[in-house]
Amino acid sequence: MIKVKRALISVSDKKGIVLFAKGLCALGVEILSTGGTAKQLRDAKIPVVDVSDYTGFPEMMDGRVKTLHPRIHAGLLALRDKVDHVAELRKHNIPLIDMVVVNLYPFEKVIQKKNVSFEEAIENIDIGGPSMLRSAAKNFKSVAVICDPNHYQEILKELDTNNGLLSDTVLFRLATEAFSHTAKYDGIISEFLKSQHTSNDFSQMPNDLILKFSKLQDLRYGENPHQAAGFYKNANESKGLASATQLHGKSLSFNNILDLNAALEFIKDFNQPTAVVIKHNNPTGVAQDKVLSKAFQNALNCDPISAFGGIIGLNKKVDLKTARLIQKSGFMECIIAPGFDQDALKLLGQKKNLRLIEINFDNLVSGGYDIKNVQGGVLVQERDEKNLQDSDLKVVTKTKPTKLQKDAMKFGWKVIRNVKSNAIVLVKGTKTIGIGCGQTSRVDSVKIAINKAGKEAKNSILISDAFIPKTDNVKLAAKAGIKAIIQTGGSIADEDVIKEADKAKIAMVLTGIRHFKH
Repeated sequence: MIKVKRALISVSDKKGIVLFAKGLCALGVEILSTGGTAKQLRDAKIPVVDVSDYTGFPEMMDGRVKTLHPRIHAGLLALRDKVDHVAELRKHNIPLIDMVVVNLYPFEKVIQKKNVSFEEAIENIDIGGPSMLRSAAKNFKSVAVICDPNHYQEILKELDTNNGLLSDTVLFRLATEAFSHTAKYDGIISEFLKSQHTSNDFSQMPNDLILKFSKLQDLRYGENPHQAAGFYKNANESKGLASATQLHGKSLSFNNILDLNAALEFIKDFNQPTAVVIKHNNPTGVAQDKVLSKAFQNALNCDPISAFGGIIGLNKKVDLKTARLIQKSGFMECIIAPGFDQDALKLLGQKKNLRLIEINFDNLVSGGYDIKNVQGGVLVQERDEKNLQDSDLKVVTKTKPTKLQKDAMKFGWKVIRNVKSNAIVLVKGTKTIGIGCGQTSRVDSVKIAINKAGKEAKNSILISDAFIPKTDNVKLAAKAGIKAIIQTGGSIADEDVIKEADKAKIAMVLTGIRHFKH
């Protein structure tokens, strides 16, 4: 327990600081302060001692150096029950500081600005603030450290109730919060700097990877009832599913969240109205159209039997016409979309167990890393966000794809990026008509996709997520009436595969890009 006699206040976020400082002043607390904070307190008629007067040293280098001084940190770090520490303070005429009130330069807010310069970002890395927070938090038995303006009133109340004293419990809680705050702050800076690596002189992957997540909620169980589970958000931000709002239905399960994430990955990069139905992280159908209701109907029609009990993803606000089609489509677990019309929400809300999830598509995660657990560690890779450019399309057959076929290839290539390998997708225009996924042989994926499509396979486009290793895939495509194939290329059998396509008068395009998804 400590009695607060002297406080150092230096805040970037000045919300509530004047009232808090007035409260401290009324309790007889001496206030030290810096720069803009000192000016605001002085303008409010609150007695303030400038840190530069207190240390006897002026602020330097445009404010880069102002609180990094022994007179500050010795006053924070001294152990008050240690005779040698107290003697050193007296020798150098250094008073004790009992409270630090600091919040940091708004680095995270600054780097989110459009076209922010690297130099501006660097100048918003706080040095003195975290140093004071850490010094005060390290000596929490003797110093109160406050980094969250939301605590001002409760601290004043405790001080007022206890004659200027703060309990050990409060001091420890505040210190813990301060270290969490500086850890999060440093993490944001670290991620930003890593994102700036453009030189080949640097590895694109970090040597050390520090991950921190905060629990959003406990889940009933994991993939199976015998597995405990929870949903955690990135401690440095609330984006993606961590920022979504559930409008209706029972709570989400572990598997629901996985499938919702898969749905978002399929539809987030399409500008036109697009729909997907997900089962076990794979699509039963994906379609794009000028009208959302038609996009959904086409996605459903790709494989209506497998769609039963699925997750619906829509990239546009759900209207009543789309809601009516969903209502007729049979049992579905969830719908995720950027919004729901009132009439659509009312209609879909009649299904008690249908979960309706609203998410801001401007707040989805892009870039960063994809992380997979393995025994004893993690595998880390960049997220697969490689887009296909016209210059990537290399026509290798005598039969050339038409413009419409090329457009269908581009649509299918966006889809297949998120289908589990080995993946084959058949498309017509901007809708899938057959999907073969997660097979141990590519020819089996081709067979499944053709079987799913049935008669619709005729005149369709075949998309392969990697190179076609044998001519048997092309022979199956020719037999089904498929007219064009887009694949990665690069197999030792490329020459034979291309010859087989020429024989069947199938147009073939190579991309040089692979989209494995394990």
